[in-house]
Amino acid sequence: MITPISTNPAGSPAQQSFRSIYVWLAASAGALGGLLFGYDWVVIGGAKPFYERYFHLDSPALEGWAMSCAVIGCLIGAISSGALANRFGRKRLLTLAALVFALSSLGTGLAARFPVFVLWRIMGGCAIGLASGVSPMYIAEISPARLRGRLVALNQLAIVLGILLAQVVNWLIARPVPLGATAQEILVSWNGQWAWRWMFAVTAIPAALFLVASLLVPESPRWLASRGRNRQALDVLERLGSRADAQQVMDDFAAAARRPHRSILRELSSPGMAKLLLLGVVLAVLQQWCGINVIFNYAQEIFSQAGYQVSDILFNIVVTGAVNVLFTLLALAFIDRFGRRFLLIVGVSGLILVYAALGLLYRLHIQGLPMLILVLAAIACYAMSLAPVVWVVIAEIFPNRVRGGAMSIAITALWSACFLLIYTFPLMNAALGAAGTFWSYAGICLAGLVFLYFELPETRGKTLEEMESLAVDDRL
Repeated sequence: MITPISTNPAGSPAQQSFRSIYVWLAASAGALGGLLFGYDWVVIGGAKPFYERYFHLDSPALEGWAMSCAVIGCLIGAISSGALANRFGRKRLLTLAALVFALSSLGTGLAARFPVFVLWRIMGGCAIGLASGVSPMYIAEISPARLRGRLVALNQLAIVLGILLAQVVNWLIARPVPLGATAQEILVSWNGQWAWRWMFAVTAIPAALFLVASLLVPESPRWLASRGRNRQALDVLERLGSRADAQQVMDDFAAAARRPHRSILRELSSPGMAKLLLLGVVLAVLQQWCGINVIFNYAQEIFSQAGYQVSDILFNIVVTGAVNVLFTLLALAFIDRFGRRFLLIVGVSGLILVYAALGLLYRLHIQGLPMLILVLAAIACYAMSLAPVVWVVIAEIFPNRVRGGAMSIAITALWSACFLLIYTFPLMNAALGAAGTFWSYAGICLAGLVFLYFELPETRGKTLEEMESLAVDDRL
C-alpha cells in the first residue's frame, strides 16, 4: 500500500504540537543524566561533616581526596564516552550510565571502610563522566536548530535541579547538631552513623527513573545516519520535526559525508578543527577553574568561615540551590534569544566582580548576610552563563563525524580541571586564606574573559551541519 505524500510537509498544527512535545520529552529523558550528575556531584557536600567523623579523616589531604576521588571516575567516564558512544550509540550509553549511578549510590551508602567508600565514589564518577559526555551530545543531535540552545541547556537545568534535590535531601535527612557538639558526639549520632549513608543511597531512586526513560527514547538520528541506517534516521527525524526539515537534515548530512574523510586524529589537528578543539577545552576548563564548584562542594567550610552554624549552613546550601535553579531557568529563556556569546561575557564579568568583593569581605572579617548575598550572586552569574552555555557550545561546535571524540577530549579537560580545583582548595585555603583563594579565582575569570571576547563565535540559530561547513572552511 502506497502512503500518499502530504501536501503540507510541516504537517497539521496538531502534528506540529505533537512533534514539539515529543522532542521536549526525548530531550528531558536524556537530561535525566544531568539530574543524576548534579545530585551525585553535590550530595557529598552535605554528607561531608558526618562521613569525615565516621572514617576519621583528620588531614586536608584526606579530606581533599574524599571530595575529589569521584573525579578520577569522571575522567574515566569522559575519556571513554566518545569512543563508546560512537560504537554503541548514544541511547545505550545513557542506559549504562543509569545502571552505574544506581549501583554506585547503593555501594557508597553501604561502605564500611574508607577505601571501599572511595572505590564506590570513583564508580559513581564514571557514571557522571559518561552522562556529562553523552547527555548533551544526545540532546544536541535530536534538537531542531531553533530549539537547540534551550534543549541542551535543559541538561544544565536538570543538573541544577539535581543539585537542589541533593541539598534538600541532605537538609531533610540530617538532624540538628547541638551547638558545641564534639566530634565523638557527632560520630555516634544519627548523622554520623546513618544520615550520610541515606544521603548517598537515595540516588538509586532517580537512577531507576533514568534507566526506564533511557529505554524509551529514540536513538540519535545523526548516529544512525553515521552507521548507514538512513531509513531509521529519517523516521526519527520525522518524529522530531517536519518531513521537510527531516529531509533537509538528511541531505545536509549526506553532503557532509561526501567530504574527504581522514582519521579522527588528522581531522582534529587540521587548522579549523584545532581552533574549535582549543575553544572547547578552554571553555571546559574555565567552567571549572572559575571556582564555583568550590562553593557547592565546600559550602560547609565557606559558610563556617562566614560565621554560620551547622543547621544554618544546611539551610543556606538549600537557598544556594534554589538560586541556581532560578537563574538557570533565565538562561534557558535567553540563550536562543541573546545568544551564547552575550551570556558568557556578562556572566564571567559578574563573577570577577563578585569574587573580588568576596575576597575583600574575608580579608575584612565581615560575616553573615553580606557573605551569603555575594555567594548567591556568584551562583546567579554562573548559573546564567558558564553552567549551561559551555555544555551547549561544546555539544554543537564539532562536526558530526568527530563530535564524540572531540567532546570526549573537551570533557576530559573539564574533569581534569575539576579534580585540580576540588583537590587543591583545602591546600590553597590553608596557604592563601579564603581572601587570597577567591582573588585567585577572580584572576582566572579575568583571563577567561579576555579569551572569550576575542575567540568565541556566535552559534545561535545555525544547524549542526551548517556549523560543520563553516568549521571545515575555518569560518566559524
